[in-house]
Amino acid sequence: MSFPIQISERSGVRYLHFNSDWIQGAMRVARPWQLELEYTREMMTSLLLRPDLPRRVLLVGLGAASLLKFLHHHFPEMHLTVVEIEPSVLHAARQFFNLPDDPLRIRIVIADAVDYVLQPGEHFDLILLDGFNEDGRPGMLDTLPFYQACRARLSQQGILAVNMLSRNRGFKASVERVLQAFDDRAFVFPSCESGNAITFAAHGESVVLPLTDLKTRAEQLKVQTSLNVLPTLSRLAQAKTCLNATLVL
Repeated sequence: MSFPIQISERSGVRYLHFNSDWIQGAMRVARPWQLELEYTREMMTSLLLRPDLPRRVLLVGLGAASLLKFLHHHFPEMHLTVVEIEPSVLHAARQFFNLPDDPLRIRIVIADAVDYVLQPGEHFDLILLDGFNEDGRPGMLDTLPFYQACRARLSQQGILAVNMLSRNRGFKASVERVLQAFDDRAFVFPSCESGNAITFAAHGESVVLPLTDLKTRAEQLKVQTSLNVLPTLSRLAQAKTCLNATLVL
């Protein structure tokens, strides 16, 4: 497998493409650790779901290293493992997207994430799944066995966050596979303007969070990192999909 990588730049933002107009990642050049794309900010809502921040994080798909840089910059206690199938994406992240060089905290594995996750190995507190090919398709990353394998690799505080495309015809089926893999302990946040919808699933201890508590945690996260996910929570509240205004996973 080999992706023809293209880099574009406009208005101070650098973009990663796989030989198409489809944006695979973005970075504001002046603030490389900032989360430029809305869906990446929404994936960080996963940091609100447990009382303690995750210490061991697995990222499936490197892209422009946006999620990796944000977590590495703001949370020095985190250890980050990235699985990326395409070496040229890693080269582009190093050359154009300020990929940090920190072997003590960052481990990058060039491999098929399906093979990697299916193998026995360490457990993670958070898995961020954001892997697509040049056509915007997740392939085998969107299968029941893979989601089941993700669950098996989560700790008892584990959270899975999956970036999905709500405008795809198979979106509902994708959500159903996550629900099946996690015994219905999954929840889809309302899609953002780009059509990305983040699905969260939990393993181990239950998550029972009133939306007011989520808002408090979001305000604390904003103070710590300047990341504002309050609009996401407002959209969630307006959707009225949480029974008794409480998120349960």
